[in-house]
Amino acid sequence: MPEGPEIRKAADAVEKALKERKVIDISFAFDSLQGYEDILTGASVTGVDTKGKAMLTRFDNGYTIYSHNQLYGKWMVRNAYNYPDTKRQLRLAIHNENKSALLYSASDIEVLRDEEVPDHPFIRKIGPDILSETVTEEELAERFASERFFRRKWTSLLLDQSCVAGLGNYLRSEILFVAGIHPSLRPRDSTEEQINKAARATIGLMKQSYYKKGITVDLEIAERMKAQGKKRNQYRHWVFRRSFQPCHVCTTKIEKIDAGNRRLYYCPHCQAI
Repeated sequence: MPEGPEIRKAADAVEKALKERKVIDISFAFDSLQGYEDILTGASVTGVDTKGKAMLTRFDNGYTIYSHNQLYGKWMVRNAYNYPDTKRQLRLAIHNENKSALLYSASDIEVLRDEEVPDHPFIRKIGPDILSETVTEEELAERFASERFFRRKWTSLLLDQSCVAGLGNYLRSEILFVAGIHPSLRPRDSTEEQINKAARATIGLMKQSYYKKGITVDLEIAERMKAQGKKRNQYRHWVFRRSFQPCHVCTTKIEKIDAGNRRLYYCPHCQAI
């Protein structure tokens, strides 16, 4: 499943294609939404926001399309009415004179009045979105250490969208490594310095992944290894998908474990208890 940085990138592409342009045609695959086609045709897109892994396509007539890619959903931006050759099922198509934004395979799509968006079940429960909202390290550290979250294991907390929106499996491993936190710990078991590092890493790695096409390792390390002819999967991350490879910091071999039925990678030395 794509994580927050990938969804924000998709939102950027859709926004670039649609913003401040009048919709000349729009179609929904689901019968329950087809009544909105006439309502949205002729309206202009004012922007595309993200809330974690959900996208909010906003129109100037007071409506918003909520969509969640889930596991298989994928946005494609093409020249107007230039459909790709794909076996995916088209769920939503938004066309203007120049571009078409096409959402394939997603099943979670709704049309809401703007005032209904904050009360949508997903939006209402989700935590702050670092790539779409202003979130400080201090605020995030306080959130991790709050009564609501501090007894939860870091490994489950960092995947809980009600804590921080948009985090997923690769960012979970990377944040814990950068913060020097063993995967068995909770915020309650962690030092204040570790909690602060986790907050800093969460914000920093989310933004770096967004701006640097998914690279979360130190950029100097990535450039050096790339120049040495290393493959992208060898230098993209600190620990994720690097089991049995040497840690970039201490050369200890990275280990892979199961955490919440999902793989997690860590360095036994840099993340010692």
